[in-house]
Amino acid sequence: MAQAPAEAPQPNASSNGGDSGGRGRAVAHGGFWTLLIGSVGVVYGDIGTSPLYALRECLRIVTGDFARAPERGEVIGIVSLIFWALIIVVTIKSVFLLLRFDNKGEGGTLSLMALVRKAFAKPSAFLLGAGMLGASLFYADALITPAISVISSVEGLKVVPGIGAYIEPWVLPISIVILIGLFFVQSRGTAKIGALFGPITLVWFLVMAALGLLHISDDPEIVGALSPLPALNFFFTHAGLSFVVLGAVFLSVTGAEALYADMGHFGRKPISRAWVFIILPCLTLNYLGQGALALAHPEAIDNLFFMLAPDWARLPVVLLATMATIIASQAVITGAFSITQQAIQLGILPRMEIRRTSETQAGQIFMPQVNWLMLAGVLILALAFGSSSRLAAAYGIAVSGEMLVSTVLVFFAIWKLWKRPVWLAALICVPFALIELTFFSSNMLKVWSGGFVPIMLALGLVLIMWTWVRGTRLLQETVRRDEPLAKLFETLSHHPPHRVRGAAIFLTGDPEVAPAALMHNLKHNQVLHEQLIILTVKTINAPRAPEGERVKVEDFLPDVKRVTLTFGFMETPNVVKALTEARKHGLKFDIMKTSFFLSRRTIVPSERSGMPLWQDHLFIFLARNATNATDFFHIPSGRAVELGNQVMV
Repeated sequence: MAQAPAEAPQPNASSNGGDSGGRGRAVAHGGFWTLLIGSVGVVYGDIGTSPLYALRECLRIVTGDFARAPERGEVIGIVSLIFWALIIVVTIKSVFLLLRFDNKGEGGTLSLMALVRKAFAKPSAFLLGAGMLGASLFYADALITPAISVISSVEGLKVVPGIGAYIEPWVLPISIVILIGLFFVQSRGTAKIGALFGPITLVWFLVMAALGLLHISDDPEIVGALSPLPALNFFFTHAGLSFVVLGAVFLSVTGAEALYADMGHFGRKPISRAWVFIILPCLTLNYLGQGALALAHPEAIDNLFFMLAPDWARLPVVLLATMATIIASQAVITGAFSITQQAIQLGILPRMEIRRTSETQAGQIFMPQVNWLMLAGVLILALAFGSSSRLAAAYGIAVSGEMLVSTVLVFFAIWKLWKRPVWLAALICVPFALIELTFFSSNMLKVWSGGFVPIMLALGLVLIMWTWVRGTRLLQETVRRDEPLAKLFETLSHHPPHRVRGAAIFLTGDPEVAPAALMHNLKHNQVLHEQLIILTVKTINAPRAPEGERVKVEDFLPDVKRVTLTFGFMETPNVVKALTEARKHGLKFDIMKTSFFLSRRTIVPSERSGMPLWQDHLFIFLARNATNATDFFHIPSGRAVELGNQVMV
């Protein structure tokens, strides 16, 4: 048996209201150029590290692990494929289409799912499942990104004159040290470090562009890759191989999902302008330079990116690349914190501890459980695969799957939110879906080379989320069978209990049902406080609750009030702070003379619960490890009283 979370076991997502948790809209906190430079660091850090390995892995496939020099048509064709992948997947879909679907300024898979679900009269299990799958794929991607990015940058030391011959055995240990250090500094917050992200990453992109420009003259015909014809020609001349190569081509667009996820931090215009005028040109120049170098010096193809740099600049470029990969990893780690907070508030995951690391920036959060689980996962992947090339085999499946999920959600958004005909929504989305399905299918060829890792991770997380959702609903159904609140007080009017001084706040997930803690208090203590507050915490399908809807106070009886506190799914539910604001609504109480009563149910597995017995045990495990309600709702522990009973789920 295990103890379930206290009553109001999970903030329930409601459709009565309108993702990177609790973050205020950055648009309000800085000018356009500040936001644009900031987006270069946070939004584009991941996609900015793709040139380290994307073209190299494509050429590895066509040359049979560098067994021969690539042909001219192969190099130009692959560079063309990469360029048009950036145009179609990132520029057209992400920048010009996806960024238009903001949930009151916020983006991300869960945010889009919440936005679309509001358009349906009844809750859609399909859309909920799509949101859970998208979030799970993001977590899988978030584990692989730090490992492949950091290792690929440290591998650049192998081509540094003077130390390259001795560095091979030290690449993995150095990478492990960097990764451990990265996760250990998370608890300090990223406010100060984050201020450097944009400028450093901007320098990184400009250096990439300069290195590319330096080598385009090696073979100017590489500029022909900007036409789609070489890409089509590659398909026709390499019919079988081209499908395999697409899995490596997709590495060039990994990180594109961050454009939408981070929209609430920087705004649509800074993100889109940064892509069009800075990121895309710099990436294009670098890939063209790598292609020209591969044509002129085929012997350099096993480490194309770092061979772009002159001997004297190689070490500084490696150091800059390492900083860029750390920034990319940092962005995906904080993204995992954010999406976890969204999932908790939407009732998809159990409560976890959320710490604020900044008093002024709402987005600065740290989640210890998520951080250490991610560190363990990243280290296991780094040690198991050992190199960026082996990790590349596991990379891409999660991102391409997440992109497919977002396309499905966009279809429903165009149809239901924009109220366009189904055929028009299909006309817009089917081409993207076909391209992403092709990328996904190509990446699936990597399953037995390591691609099974993100698949198993994602499926495991979907199972955990679905178990938590099912178990929580069954638990809520058990609660609804309890005595109605109105009936209880009708009975008490005929047989009034002894009243004691002070105020008592009873947390409940259903304001119509008598809280279990209230029933136990009456049964065992046979008393009621002079002032009773029945408190419900509700989460709406909007990033933040409007201030006018934050607190709702109802007079149930002269000495009994029902209070509903409403939070958005990107906010931290601070109950005490919200109750202090409730005084403006006529709620009078002294917090130091008030006791919070929470119901803690001990869950006992049952074969007739509605879930398989193994799923019962999984739900009980999740409930046992959920963060205590007093901590999650920021209730003073000295004022909290927990009363419990056993329930079968």
